[in-house]
Amino acid sequence: MGKVIEEIAVAKGHEIVLKIDIDNAAQFTRDNLAVADVAIEFTGPHSAYDNVIKCLEFGVPVVCGSTGWLENWSSARETCTKLKGTLVYSSNYSIGVNLFFELNNYLAKLMSQHPDYNVSMKEIHHTQKKDAPSGTAITLAEQLLHHIKNKQKWVNQVASNPEELEIISERTDPAPGTHSIKYHSPIDDIEIIHTAHNRKGFGGGAVLAAEFAFQNQGVFSMKDVLGL
Repeated sequence: MGKVIEEIAVAKGHEIVLKIDIDNAAQFTRDNLAVADVAIEFTGPHSAYDNVIKCLEFGVPVVCGSTGWLENWSSARETCTKLKGTLVYSSNYSIGVNLFFELNNYLAKLMSQHPDYNVSMKEIHHTQKKDAPSGTAITLAEQLLHHIKNKQKWVNQVASNPEELEIISERTDPAPGTHSIKYHSPIDDIEIIHTAHNRKGFGGGAVLAAEFAFQNQGVFSMKDVLGL
């Protein structure tokens, strides 16, 4: 993702002034970040929260795309508000996926009136994907749970009772990301699917979010960035 984001940012006329990874983590300092207008954070569940907090403490707006760390989300949001900083978070920066979120939410509202349909989910990613289900799948699942009242929780396995929302995760290469939601009844099926063909959609959305973060203060999502 870092390489894709850099390629797109440079093509849009931006300058990459600092790159931090596991090999040069010691360079992640206030002085080094002072030259940056925005930080884009794509690492992993183990480091994302600490990275976000450091960016906020250093006074740099931060766009975070790491998933699997949201047990600390409230703390990150409170820190951002306290410091009058800027934090944009999304489980997925693809513009297409964020439109898919809106479609999923709308369809779930419609289907909530038709309990004969059972809803389930499936997500497919590359083998380097560290978390399962994906953050995108969890976002979709939470939208479903909000509207489909006969589902009480999601499970990352075959559902053992009707109150569970089934999410099946597959890891295979190459697979940038596929998410599907299926409503099944004895009469018919209704299914919506988003399939990423490459990572450019994610990178482009992240750069768009960075441009937004530079001009705004507060806590935001891609819904705000896209004006949805």
